[in-house]
Amino acid sequence: MYKKILDYVKEKPSVYLPNTIPFWDDEHISQHMLDAHLNPEFDGASRRYAFIRQSVQWINGLCRDTNNKELLDLGCGPGIYAELFHERGFRVTGIDFSKRSINYAEQNAKKLHKKIAYYYRNYLNICYENQFDVVTLIYCDFGVLNPKARYELLCKVRHALKPGGLLILDGFTEAQLAVWRENETIQYCHSGFWSPMPYACLQRNMYYQVPKVFLEQYVIITEDECKCYNMWNQIFCKDALLEELKQAGFCQAEFFDDVCGNPFTGTANTICVVAS
Repeated sequence: MYKKILDYVKEKPSVYLPNTIPFWDDEHISQHMLDAHLNPEFDGASRRYAFIRQSVQWINGLCRDTNNKELLDLGCGPGIYAELFHERGFRVTGIDFSKRSINYAEQNAKKLHKKIAYYYRNYLNICYENQFDVVTLIYCDFGVLNPKARYELLCKVRHALKPGGLLILDGFTEAQLAVWRENETIQYCHSGFWSPMPYACLQRNMYYQVPKVFLEQYVIITEDECKCYNMWNQIFCKDALLEELKQAGFCQAEFFDDVCGNPFTGTANTICVVAS
């Protein structure tokens, strides 16, 4: 146990080193994640509901006539965006790697009589051809992927889109680093987000100038085990994001400060692209 802790914290992890165990379907953590998604005033797992509604309204406007258009929501969580898209006339498919979130989304759609197709799977494994008018990947999920996975996903999305279809995604910019800080902290909890049992959390925030990636590492120590969660996120600029899109075959891209469609300034902590 002691050696495992030392191995986690003795040096800076290599870029994109994965978690030691699965994260999204942990029985305890997934419940806390779902609670965070469903808190309308919390900018955590999902953005605040007021922002989400603005975002959906803007995306709806990009598509003009949305009646019966096909929309694929990657990383749909418990279906907050998906339900709003459905209300605006889209035929919605949602994919997420959290079984708890998908179960909630399916049950809520059934309760509200909304016909939305939800699938519990890794969206990196999608295999569609010429099926969707719109694909969304929202709340900077694109940046958690390593470059190879990003390229492969973009290629799969391009094949999934109909001619003229739109990909809408966002990511963090360097301005996010003014909010996020490199540091190291330790905290003891009787129970909390990471475990129902008493645990210590060693958190390390680390920035990698090359290739402009930041890491939030959580080493969780209980009486019986030690786990390490590495949360990576890529910093994007307009030129770099455009190059990734071009390499995957996207020909056109329009940039905004966020997924509410605010005009691009390059000073916001996020960047949004609408690509086709």
